[in-house]
Amino acid sequence: MNNRQIFKCILLSITLIYQSFAFAEQNQGKYIHEKQLSNGLRVIVKEDHRSPTVAHMVWYKTGSVDEDIGVTGVAHVLEHMMFKGTKTIGPGEFSKRVAALGGRENAFTSNDYTAYFQQIEKSHLAKVMQLEADRMHNLELSEEEFKKEIQVIMEERRLRTDDKAPSLLYEQFMATALNSAPNRHPVIGWMNDLKNMSYKDARDWYDSWYTPKNAVLLVVGDVNPNEVFAMAESIYGKIPAKEIKERKLKLEPVQQGRKYFELSAPAENSVVMLGWKVPKIENGQFNNNDPFAIDVLTGILDGNQNSRLNRQLVIDKKIVSSIGTSYDGFSRGQSMLNISGVLLPGKTPEMFESEVKRILKEIAQNGVKPEELKRVKIAVNAAQVYKKDSVFGQAMEIGELEMHDISWRQIDTIDEKLQSITSEQVQEVVKKFINDSQLTVGVLKPITLKKASSN
Repeated sequence: MNNRQIFKCILLSITLIYQSFAFAEQNQGKYIHEKQLSNGLRVIVKEDHRSPTVAHMVWYKTGSVDEDIGVTGVAHVLEHMMFKGTKTIGPGEFSKRVAALGGRENAFTSNDYTAYFQQIEKSHLAKVMQLEADRMHNLELSEEEFKKEIQVIMEERRLRTDDKAPSLLYEQFMATALNSAPNRHPVIGWMNDLKNMSYKDARDWYDSWYTPKNAVLLVVGDVNPNEVFAMAESIYGKIPAKEIKERKLKLEPVQQGRKYFELSAPAENSVVMLGWKVPKIENGQFNNNDPFAIDVLTGILDGNQNSRLNRQLVIDKKIVSSIGTSYDGFSRGQSMLNISGVLLPGKTPEMFESEVKRILKEIAQNGVKPEELKRVKIAVNAAQVYKKDSVFGQAMEIGELEMHDISWRQIDTIDEKLQSITSEQVQEVVKKFINDSQLTVGVLKPITLKKASSN
């Protein structure tokens, strides 16, 4: 078979797999259950009886977008401190106890939320609930432990950002593109803020946001919903209700012209990043098709080897060695459509920017081909299928939506909206939003470090 025939077979296989899940998804209301405890904690349970395992997650609707200048990174710092002991267990004991149960656990912080999870055999669910509820209410924040952990976090920043030129470029890109939107600051925080942070800053963050009313408990796996609700009531329900502080909107002002910056850092190749301010889903409402059309646009530009950017700029014209596109329509900050490429020797940032704009202009003028739309929509179906492969993936999908005020009941609606997007709608969002008045360009210019001379 030729490549086109192979691709059609793959698409057919994915479609058939997706159809096998369709009936269950149409009836997902029978398998997902929700209840709110008297202290404000929302509990969502999804049944999946394929194996005797459970994913237990607590999501707090607080992340770096809620931080103030001077304490950037504190949401992530507190995530680390949540493993440093409570009034009942010592530092590191949480992880040891989960490991002793044969489970795995971790946590993550984003712009919009912070989440903690354990994946365990179902008979141990009550034990991990006890551990998580304990640190929701009884966290001990000592100055001694804080001083040790802040050094770990600063080293993490050095390894992941300061010593990696592409990461530095992205960090500077967001800080340049955005003036006041809260996601202009890195999740890990600026180094100067980390150096000057105290354990009291972490304590203030914990007291402000870590409360049942600002959290969602997710349990996905081989469980009985009523038993889980009763368990949650007896364990989490004991935590006192507490109001959260008022969130203040930090809106991005209208950009009125192209922005450009250069960053010099040790690197092998030059990297160019282009980004446009674009709309997002607002307040969990789906009445605006633009975010869904932009999502489809990203798949058309950069979905596989045959997508427009890769085919034209990597394979045909050999301007870049690799290219990437990103867009997040679920954001509490300012959404951006970003396109970045690693330049090949002899190619210039101007060539890359010009070619990307040419490709986008073609879409604005002529729309997209039916086969391109079909490919993207089948990929959307496939992504949904893959999420169902694990209880953890299912919990992640629900949690991320809930943190953006989108109910699990709307999961199918999201897919339907994406499937309904037309060529004309993709064409229209390019015309409306992809222009120089909303554009930021960042260029990484490589510098070579001198090698130490040998004796």
